[in-house]
Amino acid sequence: MEDAATIGLWAMAVADFKANTWLFLSMPFTSGVIGYVTNVIAIKMMFYPLNFWGIKPPYLGWQGIIPRKAGKMASIACDTLVPRLITEREIFDRLDPNRVAAEIEKPILALVDQLMEQIMVEYEPTLWESLPQAMRNLIIKRIQDDAPDVVAEIMREIRNNIETVFDLKDMVVTTLIRDRTLINTIFQETGKQEFRFIGNSGFYFGFLFGIFQMIGWMFYKADWQLPFFGLIVGYATNWIALEMIFRPLHPKRIGPMMVHGLFFKRQKEISYDYARLIADQIVTPSNIIEAVLKGPYADRVFTMMAKHIKRTIDDQSGIAKPFVAWTVGTRRYIEMKETAVERIVAKLPETVRAIDAYAKEAMDLADTLAKRLEVLPAPEFEGMLRPAFKEDEWILIAVGAALGFLVGLGQVIVFTLFGNEPEVARTAMQTLASLVGLG
Repeated sequence: MEDAATIGLWAMAVADFKANTWLFLSMPFTSGVIGYVTNVIAIKMMFYPLNFWGIKPPYLGWQGIIPRKAGKMASIACDTLVPRLITEREIFDRLDPNRVAAEIEKPILALVDQLMEQIMVEYEPTLWESLPQAMRNLIIKRIQDDAPDVVAEIMREIRNNIETVFDLKDMVVTTLIRDRTLINTIFQETGKQEFRFIGNSGFYFGFLFGIFQMIGWMFYKADWQLPFFGLIVGYATNWIALEMIFRPLHPKRIGPMMVHGLFFKRQKEISYDYARLIADQIVTPSNIIEAVLKGPYADRVFTMMAKHIKRTIDDQSGIAKPFVAWTVGTRRYIEMKETAVERIVAKLPETVRAIDAYAKEAMDLADTLAKRLEVLPAPEFEGMLRPAFKEDEWILIAVGAALGFLVGLGQVIVFTLFGNEPEVARTAMQTLASLVGLG
């Protein structure tokens, strides 16, 4: 009897398959598509939208995990970068103050000429006009002659006190929070192959699960079965893909295969991409200068520069200084120097772009970081990019599961509308009769 029941079950399954061949064959492909689509959506949700979209943050809506956690991610990455891989002192020690002064000389001279004229006309136009042209030119010329030495002197003082005037971590975090597309670019560029793998593997694993789903549906049908399988596919394909990217940390032999997390297998290539993006987009000479002048230690830098600029104005005004100080009053003269300092500092970020090419070559940041990143121990290498969004990975997996569940409900509807149950029953009885010798 048990044999007859088993044969009968197989007969009904075979008959069902014959009657609904295309519906059954569609199941692995549908499952593969579910795996692919849910994985791709999970990837997109990591990056987009850049800003919160919805009713009320943080729950009634969504913002890409990486843009939402830009500050935290940048901070975690910096904990590895500074001082493990590079320091503020190492960056500045590679810059020669005299070479910087030489590179910046032409724009600085033009700036001095422009500002001196502006300030004197603004504060005391009658006095400035009354000075002979030769004396005006002499004052400007003397300040211009000293400008390169002053720049070099300021550079030396900044370099000698770099830890008190420049915060590399603050600069990186500020830059990435200000431009969230930048942190998206870093992750998308460095992890492009891994993200492609997540999408493609979703289809392959989904197809495999779909075969088991198809076999199960042949022998047992319940309304909950297809949504349940859809949920499992959406969940498992995301989870497996993430695990295969980051685990195992070190090569491990499993039977004939050597298994290694894809992220670590490509450590050298990822290190190069990551270092290039950091050097080209974030820790650039312009960003460094701006951070020194406008960062958390800006007041110290301003005081340092003011001291040198005021002294230069005093020293080089020569015979005109007593006349100017007496005519406009000492307080007025001091105000003029203060204004000169403020405007020079305000114009410096734009002016010092002249040193970008030299500074980038001298710092050689991309090559330095790449070489140090590629030999970083696996846990530290993973720690640069994964931890900040790891706590929200469950959301991506849950979304995959939910989408899989919805597609499973759609499958139930399709099978109900297009299935051929009466035909299945009739074919199954004929098959059973022939198998047991009754037909």
